[in-house]
Amino acid sequence: MSSVPHAVGVYGGGRMGGGIAHAFAVAGATVTVVENDDASASAARERVSAGLAKAADKGVEVTGTITVVTDAAALAGIPLVVEAVPELTDLKHSVLRRIEEVAPQALIGSNTSSLSIDSLAEALNDPAKLIGLHFFNPVPVSELVEVVVGARTAPGLVETARGWVAGLGKTAITVKDAPGFASSRLGVAIALEAMRMLEEGVASAEDIDTAMVLGYRHPVGPLKTTDIVGLDVRLNIAEHLESELGPRFAPPQLLRDKVAAGELGRKSGQGFYSW
Repeated sequence: MSSVPHAVGVYGGGRMGGGIAHAFAVAGATVTVVENDDASASAARERVSAGLAKAADKGVEVTGTITVVTDAAALAGIPLVVEAVPELTDLKHSVLRRIEEVAPQALIGSNTSSLSIDSLAEALNDPAKLIGLHFFNPVPVSELVEVVVGARTAPGLVETARGWVAGLGKTAITVKDAPGFASSRLGVAIALEAMRMLEEGVASAEDIDTAMVLGYRHPVGPLKTTDIVGLDVRLNIAEHLESELGPRFAPPQLLRDKVAAGELGRKSGQGFYSW
C-alpha cells in the first residue's frame, strides 16, 4: 500500500532531517521536527521554510505542515518517527531511547547511511519496531530510499516501510543489515578510489568526475558528490567500513588532510572544489 502516515515525527532538523520533513509534508503529513535547543530549532525552521518556498516556486503543492519544537514529548501519539541525527552511535542510541520513551507506540525509522540497524536496535526495549530508512541528499528531489532490515525488524514492517517510500513518490530498495548497506558501500568505494587517483596525480578532480558523468552516466562525479555529502561524513563512513570490511576502505591521506584542515566540501566553501 502506497501511503504515508497522517502524522510523522523527525528527530533532527539538519540538512537531512529538514529534507525528510519536507518530503513527508509534500506528501500530506503533519510533521513535527524535534531539535535540541532554540538556536537549532530556529535554524531548522529557516531551512524548512526556504525549502518549501523553493518548492512552491516550482509549482509543488504542499498539503501537509511542518512544526519545529525543542520538546521531544511533542512526539507522543505520532505513529512514525524518523531519527535523523549525525552518524554517531552513542548519539543515535540516546535519541532512539528518547523516542521510545515519549512515543512508545511509534514505529521508528533510522536515517543512517552506514551504522548497523542491529546495533542501533540494542537501544530499544522493542527492537522489532526499528527499520533503516536511508534517504539521500537532497531528500526532496532524490528518488531512492534504502529500506534496511535488521535481524529483529518485524517482517510486516518491511512492506509498510516500502509503502511509506512509495507514498513519498520515491523508489525503495530492500537490503539486509550489512556494513555500508548497498549504496554507501558502492558509493564510498568509488569515491575513495577517485581520491587515490587525485592523490597520485592521475587526473584532475574535474576530469575524474567528468569520466564518471559522461562515461558511466552518473549525474554527479564521485569527488563533487563527496563535497556535497561532506568530507567529514565520508571520512566517518570510510573508517567504519574499514573497521568492518578491511583495508580496502582505508581513507586516503588526502581525505584525512582535508578534513583536518576544515575543508569539508560545500558546507565549508572548500573541498575538492571551491564553492
